[in-house]
Amino acid sequence: MKNFLRLAVLLLTTSVFAQAGHIMQGVGSVNMSMGGAATAQPLDISGALQWNPAAISVFDSKIINFDIGAFFSTPELSSSAGPYSGITKDDRGVSPMPALAYVYGKEGSKHTFGMSAFGISGFGVTFPENMTNPISAPQSMGGFGHIESDYMLLQVGLTWAYEITENFSIGIQPTINYAALELAPNPISPPSFPVNMGGTGKGYPTSDKASAIGYGAQFGLFYSSPEGIKIGASYKTAQKFSDLEFKNTYLDGSPAPDVDFTMDYPAIISFGLGYSIGDIDLALDFRQVDYENTDGFAEKGWQIAESGPMTGYPTGAVKGFGWKNIQILSAGLQYKGFEKFPLRVGYTYSSNPIDSELAFFSIPATAVIKNAFQFGFSHPFNENFTINGVYHYGTSGDKTEGPMLSPLAISPTNPYGAVSGTKVGYEMTTSMVMLGLTYTFSK
Repeated sequence: MKNFLRLAVLLLTTSVFAQAGHIMQGVGSVNMSMGGAATAQPLDISGALQWNPAAISVFDSKIINFDIGAFFSTPELSSSAGPYSGITKDDRGVSPMPALAYVYGKEGSKHTFGMSAFGISGFGVTFPENMTNPISAPQSMGGFGHIESDYMLLQVGLTWAYEITENFSIGIQPTINYAALELAPNPISPPSFPVNMGGTGKGYPTSDKASAIGYGAQFGLFYSSPEGIKIGASYKTAQKFSDLEFKNTYLDGSPAPDVDFTMDYPAIISFGLGYSIGDIDLALDFRQVDYENTDGFAEKGWQIAESGPMTGYPTGAVKGFGWKNIQILSAGLQYKGFEKFPLRVGYTYSSNPIDSELAFFSIPATAVIKNAFQFGFSHPFNENFTINGVYHYGTSGDKTEGPMLSPLAISPTNPYGAVSGTKVGYEMTTSMVMLGLTYTFSK
């Protein structure tokens, strides 16, 4: 347990970038290669621990998984304002994706236990200042200048599964989470107006990296018939976080007022079907992600001043992302016909949580992938060691696009302040290579 927690702490220093909203579509090489489908088809312990705690009951040995991946993304931020338009490309580079899992099972026992430390959520962009792109122009010219965000969420879970019958299991998983967020500029903070009107304002500040601790749980049901049909369901509660406390600094180095922001992790309900026959394993998962009732994602629009000379007027600070609920469909197939070399293919579809009229608010979190394709393999070296691998490619599909917004343009018929004749949009592709090692302890 001590060694497991030490390794979990090391994972806090890494980043992870998500595919479905800000949620990872899968965890580990095996689960990613199945498109993230595992609610009713537990092919490995990482997928089971992530999507259905009851499903770890199928493992009757001590097993440990460790995976590490290299994630590449190519976001592009475009905008136009009157005769001016341009595109800014992200220059973030490679991001690591780690996952660590352990299950303790015993043949003949109705109890199975597990521990996990997963990067389950994240987003991040690095768009350099760009004089030819209105949204990336310096703040003194009405743009945001250099735009950078870095968000990660690491979740540690302790899992217990119990076999009520030979075919039916239940599971519970208390979770503790660590999240960190950095924003430049920080749209949660009110800007110092006017920055581009010949005044003495300093624009939006930048923030340091703020962190928060959150708590939640996951519950699961799993049924496996003798005929190979499997059914699973799980519910992950909203992960409730303490406030992110930002220390802000203006671009000229002077201190700016500090702000607090609450950003929880949404509740997720998952349903799964699985079928195994001969050398074939099939998996299909459906998930509903509840952004519309999650602090930090449900709120939308501009903050309104509650005191001072601006009472009743928008401050220029953003309330939240204003995301909609999304649906995720994951499907995977494993073929075991090649000796000691099972192959897997997976597909993941995710709907877009961002309304076009609110696209402006999600510029720091553009990593929304509509279609993702995966190909993976495993190779057991012996009874104890197995290596796993996966290649992922994802695309955002249609560009997310909407008008630029300004609190100065708000009116009764224009509640978000859409600026006529402007557009801002983003699209991206992603790719990833991940390798993992599974060690099964001798009985």
